[in-house]
Amino acid sequence: MRTPDGRECSFYYADYYRGKTTQECRLIGRNPEGGRWRPHLCKTCRVPEILRHNGCEHLALEGRVVRSFFGLVERVEVYAICTKHMKEVTNPEVGCGECHGAIADLLRSIE
Repeated sequence: MRTPDGRECSFYYADYYRGKTTQECRLIGRNPEGGRWRPHLCKTCRVPEILRHNGCEHLALEGRVVRSFFGLVERVEVYAICTKHMKEVTNPEVGCGECHGAIADLLRSIE
């Protein structure tokens, strides 16, 4: 679904049917310590870019709203884990580095 700033994100949900005005980020909503999501946070969120660059099925994301600069600026902080290799992913756009190597080896063996 398209976020308020126009990018595609599978975690964003909006419902305007019959007068409803529901907007939510399901990534932040499923985290008990995620904080309060607001539509303006989509503008600086990395999740749509992560999802566009990395389609690995083993990538698990967790998001939360954090405040910085004396509590005046809010942003979404993203934490990523590879569920196959059980390791933290420091650069989610690229991945853990082991999953893609396995795919490359498989493609080489087919050729």
